Amino acid sequence: MAIVNVSIQGRLHEIACADSQVMRVQELAAEVDRRAGDIVHQVGPVADARLLVMVALMLADEVAEARAESARMSDAAAGDAALAEGIERLAERLEGIAERLERA
Repeated sequence: MAIVNVSIQGRLHEIACADSQVMRVQELAAEVDRRAGDIVHQVGPVADARLLVMVALMLADEVAEARAESARMSDAAAGDAALAEGIERLAERLEGIAERLERA
């Protein structure tokens, strides 16, 4: 188990994580710090707890949007599969018609 020191708006926080996750935790902390800085830049100084809630809400909103987009893409893929199935059935019908015409 590793202990990673991360800085959010100049305050150090010790975070425990698996040894293999140290770099990832540092990257994520840098993103949280960047977003916290953006909020402070926009609205001015904010208490730490409130600032982290605002960052969490911002990230949660992005996650919700990503999930919705993923669902839309899944729906589109299902629609594509249904379309492909319809085209295949149509092709089979056309082949049947062509066979009947050849016999006539």
